[in-house]
Amino acid sequence: MLLGSLWMVLILVVPLLLLFALLKYLFSKPRDAITPENKPEKYSPLDTLKDAYARGDISREDYLQKRDDLLEK
Repeated sequence: MLLGSLWMVLILVVPLLLLFALLKYLFSKPRDAITPENKPEKYSPLDTLKDAYARGDISREDYLQKRDDLLEK
């Protein structure tokens, strides 16, 4: 009787734990992503500009203009 209850608990808990682990994996940020908390000290404005262009936040024309402005300094 006790063994039957143990199996019933395992059958309920294991799928829930697997579902929790899957959801955490799917919705968590990658640890190696550059965020303000783990941004390297030598991260230049040009690197920030390149990242914005790579993400599609700015157009090619904006990128080229801002890059030229940064390189003129």
